[in-house]
Amino acid sequence: MDGFLSVLDNALTLFSETLLGESKGSYEEPKYVQDTIPITKVYEDGVFEHGKNLFSKTFCFSDVNYALLKREAKEKVFLKYEELLNSFDTQVKAKLTICNHRLNKASLKNCVLFPYAKDALDLFRTEKNEMIENTIQKKNAITQDKYLTVMVNKQDIEDARIYFKNLGVELISHFDTMGSECRAVLLKERLRILHDFYRAGEEETFCSNILSKVEHGEDVRDYICPYTMEWKKDYFKLGSRYGRVLFLKEYAAFIKDYMLSELTDLNQSLMLSIDIEPVAVDQAIKEAENRLLGIETNITNWQRRQNQNNNFSATVPYELEQQKQEMKEFLDDLTTRDQKMMSVLLTLVHTADTKEQLDSDTESLLLTARRHTCKLSILKYQQLEGLNTALPFGMKEISAKRTLTTESLAVLMPFRTKDIFYPGGTYHGQNVISKNSIVVDRKALMNGNSFILGVSGSGKSFMAKDEITSLYLKGDNDVIIIDPEREYSQLVTALGGEVVTISAASNNH
Repeated sequence: MDGFLSVLDNALTLFSETLLGESKGSYEEPKYVQDTIPITKVYEDGVFEHGKNLFSKTFCFSDVNYALLKREAKEKVFLKYEELLNSFDTQVKAKLTICNHRLNKASLKNCVLFPYAKDALDLFRTEKNEMIENTIQKKNAITQDKYLTVMVNKQDIEDARIYFKNLGVELISHFDTMGSECRAVLLKERLRILHDFYRAGEEETFCSNILSKVEHGEDVRDYICPYTMEWKKDYFKLGSRYGRVLFLKEYAAFIKDYMLSELTDLNQSLMLSIDIEPVAVDQAIKEAENRLLGIETNITNWQRRQNQNNNFSATVPYELEQQKQEMKEFLDDLTTRDQKMMSVLLTLVHTADTKEQLDSDTESLLLTARRHTCKLSILKYQQLEGLNTALPFGMKEISAKRTLTTESLAVLMPFRTKDIFYPGGTYHGQNVISKNSIVVDRKALMNGNSFILGVSGSGKSFMAKDEITSLYLKGDNDVIIIDPEREYSQLVTALGGEVVTISAASNNH
């Protein structure tokens, strides 16, 4: 990230509001818990209405293996992501959300474990299930979803639907160039995202026929909000769980593209959101030119004061020269490098079972930010507003933002690694980066063929035998082995198969 942004942030007062400080006073508790959720009306296609002709829609996009790419491939993804950010119109407010939520281990086991068939092979199924269960207990219990929520001001729902339909086509095209799949989130799924956050640990209580509730005019907020909410100075409670909202207060001059990955690597439920508001190019250029003129005026006044003191050889202070150079670079970015000015806010909400665990997780997040020379701060007396900002509603209810260029914003890369999980598939170990299970169903793939490569003694034969065993124990697969080395005979015999020996000395030719 370019160093001039730190100076620009102080310079462009038109677009950068004063960062939050500690407010005086305390919360006024809402009369009803539902009033804390900023939704006035919902529609079956997933559009939310927030009052005052404000409409929002959420799109889900898949992850890509960005962390495993080489430098050249990473640069291509970076440029494509920058194009996506540049495509946002100035009339929209976009929110990029990374959602960590706990896996339902019971459901995971049902998808991965081998069903018993009450035959002689149940002994092997028991042993395989025990191995898988032990692995699942030790592994990361968090899965990650990524969303893009867009809010727009339209006259009515029909105008909003037309806009979101056209926007969806563009987003699908942009994400496809990065190897990511994008799709619109419908009402039931969008409400489920909120329900699973508000009622973590009670995911199975989600109302399956919530669409019929909407049709009968019932308030859907009754089915997603927690039973109680308590708002404190620097944290909140959702039922029996504790939560806290933080925001990125200070940005480093240079940020690594894996900073978001480290912030969201916490083994707890959390949501990290980046609010993006594009600024019109002509307005941005005009303000940058005015600021550049102001810096040049400061330099001229400084030189005049030096001349009045008969100091004709004094050089302009480094700070003023640096401000002038960086402002020129910024103006050049806007006029010749197809950069846009973006008003950006990064918020993060995380939850825990106990207050002690919440404080420990908060300290870990603050330490991670400091490691990248950034500063995360806790919102004081604005936890409710921060929560509504961090969740994928599309709202931004706190006044703490930073001015960035498109290129600087693109450094906050949301991609990390792609998890492979097919319900009913075969367990193949765990992802090295995310620590999540790799479950593959060959029948669901476009091409289910595979081959195993490795040096001698690395375990190629064992991997093949393990997969053969897993496929056969599922009970609906036929396995044919061509075995010139005759190393699979014992496995086939143990599984109750038939060994056909073909040689000059056998009865089979």
